Amino acid sequence: MPAVFEYHVTVSDEAIDGQGHVNNLEYVRWMQQAAVAHSSAQGWTADRYRQMGAGWVVRSHKIEYLQAAFSGDRIVIYTWVSDMRKVRSLRKYKMIRLGDGATLATAETDWAFFAFAHRVPRRIPSELIASFELVTEDREP
Repeated sequence: MPAVFEYHVTVSDEAIDGQGHVNNLEYVRWMQQAAVAHSSAQGWTADRYRQMGAGWVVRSHKIEYLQAAFSGDRIVIYTWVSDMRKVRSLRKYKMIRLGDGATLATAETDWAFFAFAHRVPRRIPSELIASFELVTEDREP
């Protein structure tokens, strides 16, 4: 599987806010969807995490909005894992409008790996780490 994953969305009318462009919360929703899709593509489905009794929780999001998106826009969200530490992982995103190639936003999420039963951080298993190729800044899309 590629180190940089592509997740495609088409902006729906429901995603538009009172200012006539995509609501900022939609970007966070797309980030979550892209991360889950990438993890699943690497063999780490929700069922697999449940069986393991552990999974990811968000510590923080950082988003820089560069241009607005509108209803009907087709967008590709590039996402990749840039770092994995003992219990944390940094995932990055780049959102591009397909029509004109404009970068709409760049973002990152700091994830923590947690045991579901005790709700405490847990060391990321080596087989999980091995499933993702880390993408350094010089290889970002």
